Amino acid sequence: MPTAPKYRRVLLKVSGEALMGAGSFGIDIDVVDRIAQDVKEAHFAGTQICMVVGGGNIFRGLAGSAKGIDRSTADYMGMLATVMNALALQAGLERVGLACRVQSAIAMNNVCEPYIRRRAARHMEKGRVVIFGAGTGNPFFTTDTAAALRAAEMSCDALLKATQVDGVYSADPKKVPDAIRYDSLSYHEVLAKNLQVMDAAAISLSRENRIPILVFSLGEPGGLAQVLRGEGRATIIEEK
Repeated sequence: MPTAPKYRRVLLKVSGEALMGAGSFGIDIDVVDRIAQDVKEAHFAGTQICMVVGGGNIFRGLAGSAKGIDRSTADYMGMLATVMNALALQAGLERVGLACRVQSAIAMNNVCEPYIRRRAARHMEKGRVVIFGAGTGNPFFTTDTAAALRAAEMSCDALLKATQVDGVYSADPKKVPDAIRYDSLSYHEVLAKNLQVMDAAAISLSRENRIPILVFSLGEPGGLAQVLRGEGRATIIEEK
């Protein structure tokens, strides 16, 4: 019999870049479908799941600002990109038979629901996956911060950060072969060592609300369900 999941409700953070697959821009539908299958497996194992997705595969606010676009305008453009990704993920989840709702921090009623905390919680209680788009709805805040914020608002038991590697390293292991991998870290250690896993605001929000952060690889099929059972390979960030 499969091990029961350790977490009742979690928020899964997926970067926009992850949706590109092997491409350099846009959305790879095969990748979307693989993520959808992983979410489906975890969902039917008994965990309520909500998600935040980035927009870097379409437009990144900081990059736009560096090229001369007003920072606030560039960040709003990036927020719109996250909604496009959220809709793509919604379509993928529906293809595998999961009920899903997209809620946006920027009102766009013809496209998706506005973000309403109590409505989102009710969706999850009814077995639906909820994807939060448009970040926090405010410029100068990253989607990592949005993920930590929504995880706190949804009373999540953990925040799962899906990456391209199997945990947190002292440096990028693709560039530094002898980089040290950490099995566990405290929030303070992440900030003190300046480990670039999430921005400082996201780490601080998680610490204040006692939400553990699990960093794992998105590349291994079934990895999400394994991490939720406490069996997968991941780095856990929590108070020590």
